[in-house]
Amino acid sequence: MISDPLILAGIIFIVMFSFLLSSLWISISLFLTGIIGMLIFNHNLPPVISIYDKIGDLLASSIYDSLNSWSLAALPMFILMGEILYKSSVSTRLLNGLMPWLTFIPGKLLHVNVAACSLFAAISGSSAATTATVGKITLDELKKRGYSKSLAIGSLAGSGTLGFLIPPSLIMIIYGVLSNVSIGKLFIAGILPGVLLASLYSFYIMIIAKLNKDVEPKIKDVFTNKDRINSLKDLAPVFSLILLVLGSIYAGLATPTQAAALGVAGSILLAILFKSFSLNIFKTALLNSIKTTVMISFIIAAAGFLSQVIGFLGIARALSEYITTLGLSPLLLILLIGLMYVILGMILDGISIVVMTLPIVLSIVVLAGYDPLWFGIFLVFMVEISQITPPVGFSLFIIQSISGEKIEYILKATLPFFLLMLLAVALIISFPQIVSFLPSYVFK
Repeated sequence: MISDPLILAGIIFIVMFSFLLSSLWISISLFLTGIIGMLIFNHNLPPVISIYDKIGDLLASSIYDSLNSWSLAALPMFILMGEILYKSSVSTRLLNGLMPWLTFIPGKLLHVNVAACSLFAAISGSSAATTATVGKITLDELKKRGYSKSLAIGSLAGSGTLGFLIPPSLIMIIYGVLSNVSIGKLFIAGILPGVLLASLYSFYIMIIAKLNKDVEPKIKDVFTNKDRINSLKDLAPVFSLILLVLGSIYAGLATPTQAAALGVAGSILLAILFKSFSLNIFKTALLNSIKTTVMISFIIAAAGFLSQVIGFLGIARALSEYITTLGLSPLLLILLIGLMYVILGMILDGISIVVMTLPIVLSIVVLAGYDPLWFGIFLVFMVEISQITPPVGFSLFIIQSISGEKIEYILKATLPFFLLMLLAVALIISFPQIVSFLPSYVFK
């Protein structure tokens, strides 16, 4: 039997990654890791109490506690909303509506990826859905018009990750449930960082377009003021849906869960309005939403069990005390945690990173003086970075399937936007007010 929490932490870490690298489901890997952690622990239970009884009790209670949250009801709703928009023609109309407004900016239609991803992120909550939806529409169109293929792919990879940062965000919902941080505050806190990151992308595209005239076609697209006015009929419904979902939360008229239900109803109305709704589309959207929700819920339940095991074994407390004795400054601590997340992002998906690390990391950063609300946005940035880090960068796989390009080419095209993400992280670390300003203003 082993009783030293730090030795246990090392063993659990090795066991967990051994399971993950063996291609087991992430949730099964977390469950098995927690069970093994209990079995090797010197639990000092009375003889009449079996360790298997203790594991069973802890497993049952942790699964119930993890999933017995009304806030989690928003998760399938936002997923369903994104699926309906993805399957209907709403996303196509969004792109068509944006085009007339971007032709006078250096880089012209290359900004469509940034603008479309930002808007679609505000109504889908999913990075994968944002990347796939916008990419299927823009990549071929930009290629036909003679725009830089590399810049088109790179901007899509970077902008597609905005689905996690610009509310509503599935990662924010999961973080809020696991950390007991207000999901409404997280949504509001993500707005300015999301605008910051999108602005950095657009500024970069403009600079490259000024330095290299070959990234955009010599022939100019000509749109009249009449075209811009006509495009509003495609943009107005999308903006109305964003206002319905986010405005109802910020105005205090609806909880995130209620707003998600409004979003589903709004997305169905838009699909009907654009004559792209059918029972077959709705059935497919429902099935995809159920699959995704069950997968995420299974991971959350497994992470909740592992979290309780870590608490039961005293690992979180021991690690916090150990890091405290190292005398690290808060800045150095958060940089080391950020580096850890970048490395984890190379082998794990974003949701897994959050649910696996949060039980240990959150207590450490709070002890160092960081606001859990700020750390939630920092963590979302880390998850965004994981979307474009090989070999498990989901956005990279999505773009590869859409574009047919080799992964090496996509990685090279994505590198500048990866660096811009790191710059945005540096800015929110240096100026935490970027995160805290809106929540403190709205929730006075």
